[in-house]
Amino acid sequence: MQPALVLGSARATVKHASLNGERLLVLQPLGVDDVPDGPPLLGIDHLGSRKGDRVMLTSDGAFTRELLGDDNTPARWTVLGLID
Repeated sequence: MQPALVLGSARATVKHASLNGERLLVLQPLGVDDVPDGPPLLGIDHLGSRKGDRVMLTSDGAFTRELLGDDNTPARWTVLGLID
């Protein structure tokens, strides 16, 4: 799991069928003292996170496949929770 900051949302006109209807967020992973840790990434969000929210990410592929109901999804990162 990795803390991250929501930078905004993303849209794609062409995407894998498993991502149709899913909300994609642009997320900045955070390290110690909320310093950016690597480049921004795209993640799936089912919690309604908004720009500026701090969230917890998971890269657990099994969780993402179960959430999307597709064993062949290319998605890797999923918002697991909101951080107060």
